[in-house]
Amino acid sequence: MAEQLEVHQFICRSDNFAVLVHAPEAGLTAAIDAPDANAIEAALAEKGWRLTHILTTHHHGDHTAGNEALKAAHGCKIIGPRPEEARIPGIDEAVGDGDVFEFAGHDVRVYETPGHTAGHVSYFFEEARLAFVGDTLFSLGCGRLFEGTAETMWQSLSKLKGLPGDTKVYCGHEYTLSNAEFALTIEPENAALKARAEEVRALRAEGKPTLPTTVAQECATNPFLRPDSPEIRARLSMPDAPDWEVFGEIRRRKDNA
Repeated sequence: MAEQLEVHQFICRSDNFAVLVHAPEAGLTAAIDAPDANAIEAALAEKGWRLTHILTTHHHGDHTAGNEALKAAHGCKIIGPRPEEARIPGIDEAVGDGDVFEFAGHDVRVYETPGHTAGHVSYFFEEARLAFVGDTLFSLGCGRLFEGTAETMWQSLSKLKGLPGDTKVYCGHEYTLSNAEFALTIEPENAALKARAEEVRALRAEGKPTLPTTVAQECATNPFLRPDSPEIRARLSMPDAPDWEVFGEIRRRKDNA
């Protein structure tokens, strides 16, 4: 049986989440993306951990800026998406959809989740029920479609939506409060969403993070995962449209909010 993992999440830059995944018995520590080398170094020092891996979700600079400095300091192995291999600083191993690699006895399954960027990937630690989804999925939201279509992004979100409901989801940014306010304009009658919005307001008022979330919680509250909702379809006057078109309209409204 794989050893228990410890997850340490912290804010860096302005609203990026950095995440360290630590396996104490194996002495391994993976950073999920590397938004800021100094912030990650400080967290490693605080915990007394040695960085051995960086798992990169996509090429954007606010997720890869620390790669080369951290690799120079620690000799860590950088894993990243094969479609964006040329754009990931310091990459050692490129991975794609369906690939599985091992971290401290844990199988880590790679899902290609394009839409935000053309080659974005998410990492799912199957036994530990941990998903690291970068900027594809946010709590009560999803990433902007910088390099993909609504149909592509909906396919990606559908993969994540299909993970086990008790999976803890770690996202790339703390956007939940603004996402909640928008979500309430799309599905205001959703009792679970209203309760989540209240929880989020309270957490942010205390300066606490709103993540991780879970797959089940997002399926119940996140309008971007709920284009099949009759209430949402009625509000958007799209009763018979394909799910991806309803999703696309929600994304368009968020972009213009």
